Amino acid sequence: MSIGDRLPPAFLSVIADPHRWRLMYELGRSDRRVGELTELIGAPQNLVSYHLAELRNAGLVTSRRSSADGRDVYYRADLTRCREQLADAGGALHPGLRPGPAASIDPVPRGRAPRVLFLCTGNSARSQIAEALLVDRTGGDVVACSGGSSPKPLHHNAVRVMAERGIDISANTTKHLRRFARWRFDRVITLCDKVREICPDFPGAAITAHWSIADPAADGDTDDATLPAFRHVADELEVRIGLLVADLADRSSTV
Repeated sequence: MSIGDRLPPAFLSVIADPHRWRLMYELGRSDRRVGELTELIGAPQNLVSYHLAELRNAGLVTSRRSSADGRDVYYRADLTRCREQLADAGGALHPGLRPGPAASIDPVPRGRAPRVLFLCTGNSARSQIAEALLVDRTGGDVVACSGGSSPKPLHHNAVRVMAERGIDISANTTKHLRRFARWRFDRVITLCDKVREICPDFPGAAITAHWSIADPAADGDTDDATLPAFRHVADELEVRIGLLVADLADRSSTV
């Protein structure tokens, strides 16, 4: 074995810095702007920007310009790549730690069902897809709802991409977020940059998060033109929902 083979994977050097670890922790739970991250981790903006650049160079963080205010940029942790890198690091440490077949995530433990609310502008696509995926993934162990600040009719392509996954949402109705004003949620997740700016407070101690996802309906002039964008959104939400379920299960097991 060469000396190079005994060196730790470069990924570990990148993620081991305390600031980068904290940034990944925060970005793994909500997309954030630089100003928000400086407050969360208590570091100056130039230092946060430096570490974000290092994480981006390592392929662990991505960014997207806000559709609400083009001057803002939202950062997001690529936890799927992080998981892959961690698995590779384990295999490099000892062959017994090499990953086998992908294990399924355990369902949320029985007890009081967690409540999750997804919000976007029209409640016609993104939040509807997220709600349906969470219900399907947990088999009803989580109470999932969705709403919008300016509800529009359910988008045909939202129904179509869910049908491709064996989930029928054709009978779903769209709802105004005011409908849930007195509900208590464990999580309130905004999927639209515009709604994120006006999201009201909900009763209780709900954990809030933002997933900055562009409106797929704005990606073309016809249903056929926007269908690829809808499929991309559904793919991204499927990954995020899987991570959300794991987080809900972990918190439920420690209560």
